[in-house]
Amino acid sequence: MTNEFEHMKLENQLCFLLYASSREMTKQYKPLLEELDITYPQYLALLLLWEHGTLNVKTMGELLYLDSGTLTPMLKRMEQNGLIIRERSKEDERSVQIRLTEYGEQLKEKATAIPFQMLSGTGRSEEELKTLRASLHELLQKLTQSKG
Repeated sequence: MTNEFEHMKLENQLCFLLYASSREMTKQYKPLLEELDITYPQYLALLLLWEHGTLNVKTMGELLYLDSGTLTPMLKRMEQNGLIIRERSKEDERSVQIRLTEYGEQLKEKATAIPFQMLSGTGRSEEELKTLRASLHELLQKLTQSKG
């Protein structure tokens, strides 16, 4: 006999599995990031800046899926901690440009082992994680397209 409410079990909720996995993954990052004296959201912002160099706040928010109300206070803390410099664009006074300080650049060298440490902690092969990443990218695209 099948349960007509099987779909209502917590363990069958994709949203819960993503939420719980995200929380557990973030917990795994915590001790690695504490060595750098940064938070997980700050790490994500630094990854963007290490990859792209200077970015404006709007673009960072889009790439991180964060609104300016969340992003701006974090960037202010990062500036106070000497990681980044925030400055108004000379071309467009409304746009705030974010760039790394020398200290922010130097953290990249210390952070290079983190992705490898996280990979080994998953117990999955690079190929399995590549497939999972592709599925999650596709899911994220579908979810963001459907809200428009």
